[in-house]
Amino acid sequence: MANWVTFGRFLLLFVLLGTVYSGVPTLQLLNMPLVGVIISLDGVDGWVARRFNQETLFGATFDIAIDRIVEIVLWVVLAHLGFVGVWIPLLFIIRGNLVDAIRSKGATSGTAAFDMMQSPVGRFLVAGRFMRGFYAVLKAVAFGWILCWQPFPVLAPDFWALCGGWLTGIGMVLAWASAAICVLRGAPVIIEFCINARPSAATPRG
Repeated sequence: MANWVTFGRFLLLFVLLGTVYSGVPTLQLLNMPLVGVIISLDGVDGWVARRFNQETLFGATFDIAIDRIVEIVLWVVLAHLGFVGVWIPLLFIIRGNLVDAIRSKGATSGTAAFDMMQSPVGRFLVAGRFMRGFYAVLKAVAFGWILCWQPFPVLAPDFWALCGGWLTGIGMVLAWASAAICVLRGAPVIIEFCINARPSAATPRG
């Protein structure tokens, strides 16, 4: 059941893309609610998995994969529409590929992604529920805020002429903050992998 919830998020992403690129301002008013539902379901699938004892390595890996697809697609869309700089989706793609490549090694040995973290800092930043939740909420607010105002230059041109500048500025701050947390949470995964992958020192000869 939990995996079906995760898959539902994937399908809703295409509904969101349909509203964003529809060219119909009234339909684009659904952007923000759809973002909220897609992000909220990320917590629902985890709750369902725990509630019905459906926690599996496949489910955890599938959930992370859909998370990655959702965030990268939305950052690319925002860059394509000119709402954020192209460096932001590039940052997320590079960080995501590095981290996922490292996590794939753990998956082959039966270790879930978050279980790979060993240091207290790594467990807090990467595996801790607070940071995971904070990061998810921050991205949700960034996506929702930026896409919320997409139809307003057409629907309310006077309002947008008056307030559009600072509303856009808030969106940029949210996007930059998301990028900063992206790097902050990815760094421990890469650092711990490099440390653990170092060959042990050769045993001195007697």
